[in-house]
Amino acid sequence: MRGCHLQHPVPQPNTLSDLPAMFRCGRTLFALDRPLVMGIVNVTPDSFSDGGRSPRQAIVHGLALREAGADILDIGGESTRPGAAAVSIQAELDRVLPVLEGLRDCGAALSVDTMKPEVMRAVLAAGADLINDVRALQTPGALEAVAGSDCGLCLMHMRGEPRGMQSDPRYGDVVAEVVRFLRERVEAALQAGIARERLLIDPGFGFGKTLEHNIALFKALPEFAHIAPVLAGVSRKSMLGQITGRPVGARLAASVAAALLAARRGAAILRVHDVGDTVDALKIMNVLGDPQ
Repeated sequence: MRGCHLQHPVPQPNTLSDLPAMFRCGRTLFALDRPLVMGIVNVTPDSFSDGGRSPRQAIVHGLALREAGADILDIGGESTRPGAAAVSIQAELDRVLPVLEGLRDCGAALSVDTMKPEVMRAVLAAGADLINDVRALQTPGALEAVAGSDCGLCLMHMRGEPRGMQSDPRYGDVVAEVVRFLRERVEAALQAGIARERLLIDPGFGFGKTLEHNIALFKALPEFAHIAPVLAGVSRKSMLGQITGRPVGARLAASVAAALLAARRGAAILRVHDVGDTVDALKIMNVLGDPQ
């Protein structure tokens, strides 16, 4: 096992009030005493930021992110950008499985970003440590696909579907509605027998939200951290472009700043493109920053 080694088994909490100090992520048991960095490895032709990689190129990129300090690598074979078209199960597996195989022994925990139960089962059999699901295991068969494993699980909020999620999204109270949804999905996972220490939540920045919604959710990160460890993914996203006026290729400073602020607000995992810059910034914040 990589990561933290324990002398005794970790108790299995089973209520929303019991927040674990550890995160079970397949082969690795992470201590949540510092923000973990998740590097993005896209194997999609139309990812909004860095699509077009072949599996071989994705493996090289993943190894570089691990060398730069990534604790987890998040492999995606289907784009979930606004307007993205769905891909078949086989096409997604053809993209993802070779990358899983190529990165299996790199030392990082391996996440797969998928919403398909059939893909979940296949990648878990191939050695995936974490399933990152933008539909929060709502697809029929998804809970059953993951319940019997020891993989980590990230439950994300998304309003609608990728193809139309940014078409005039509306909420009465975006924070209250997303909090309620994620509490319900965590409870559904617990009821399915999934150990509490395997669960993460993600408010889903940019997934059916306006800039105002995203800002409100970001400022409410401490509230989400009372539900479960939070994964925050704002790297290079349009919300940063709307704030700074910068195109996607010029959002490094904004992405690193947002990652640091997310960490200060209690995010347990930072999902980023620019791993080395984020890792360095976290080191500086840890040494020179004021105690929280």
